[in-house]
Amino acid sequence: MSLKSKLLRLLGVRTPEGKAAVDGRDARSFSADQEREAAFDTVQRGVRTVPLDRIVGSVGRYQDFDSRFRLKSYLPPEKLRRIKRAMREGKPLPPVKLYQIKEEYYAMDGNHRIAAAKELGHDEILARIVEFIPSKNTLENLLYREQSTFLERFGLPDEIKLTEIGQYAQLENQIRMHHDFLSSSGLSAALPESARDWYETIYTPLTAIIQRGRLLEVFPDRTMADLYVYISVHQWQDRRRRRYGIGIDKLIPGNMEAFREKMAKFKESDYPEMKRGITAFIQLLVQARKEDRIIERLFELEEVREVHSVHGDIDILVKIVLTRDLLISDAETIGQFVHEKIRQISGKYPA
Repeated sequence: MSLKSKLLRLLGVRTPEGKAAVDGRDARSFSADQEREAAFDTVQRGVRTVPLDRIVGSVGRYQDFDSRFRLKSYLPPEKLRRIKRAMREGKPLPPVKLYQIKEEYYAMDGNHRIAAAKELGHDEILARIVEFIPSKNTLENLLYREQSTFLERFGLPDEIKLTEIGQYAQLENQIRMHHDFLSSSGLSAALPESARDWYETIYTPLTAIIQRGRLLEVFPDRTMADLYVYISVHQWQDRRRRRYGIGIDKLIPGNMEAFREKMAKFKESDYPEMKRGITAFIQLLVQARKEDRIIERLFELEEVREVHSVHGDIDILVKIVLTRDLLISDAETIGQFVHEKIRQISGKYPA
């Protein structure tokens, strides 16, 4: 192979034959990652779709594919071409078989089908999955095992991801309480069915409200499930009074089943926002020679509605309208605005 061809392949440029150049690195070895994670206990996860970008390696053929799961150039391409043709024509193909370690997957069977799907720009592939559970007692692995046990017990979607150990027990407690409620109401169901009903009628509506309230922007290191646990446990189990008042109590009743009944009356598009508007007045003391300039700067702030120059113990009265989520008090919201916006304007001080 010429130096030019090698460079083209390293850069990912397609060759004249139409084959993508590989990057020189092998796909990851399942056995190496299995040893590193000490992942030997297995759980059958059944058949489901898997995002292709989470398939990172192979069990037995990792040296035949590069790190982007492209077939190495020295291997015959005929099989890959046949599979791509079948995929383009919409012919049914059997699920591939994958081994899973935490969030990553390795091809046990169907390496060429995975390579073809990636090359054709597909996002996911149907797979039969065997999960290998990591046994090393790192914080990450302990949390992952909690999640895996919870999902296996109740058969719920895997997007319920918590970042603190012990919190899955809170969700399990809610599911069992909901199961007891359904049973006492004459709606007997097996525990997994009650869990799915909890997920659809309680967990999903509350997380939709949290998402519409954009609370993840306020807590960037937390997941949606983290915020669900924080809010739901506070409202439905601890029942503690908060200093921000009754806003969240009107939106989310203090009883889980009352919340379920309330949400049953809404369409998802009608779920209420986890936000509320507040109007406040701020009094300012300013240096006289800077008053006009400060008033101009205040009017540049989107939250400012009115600015009045007054006489007496204060110099300027400012009317503001802010939006806060229902986990933060009015005082905190106003204080944050004053600190981040008002105090940046030179020469003025809140009275």
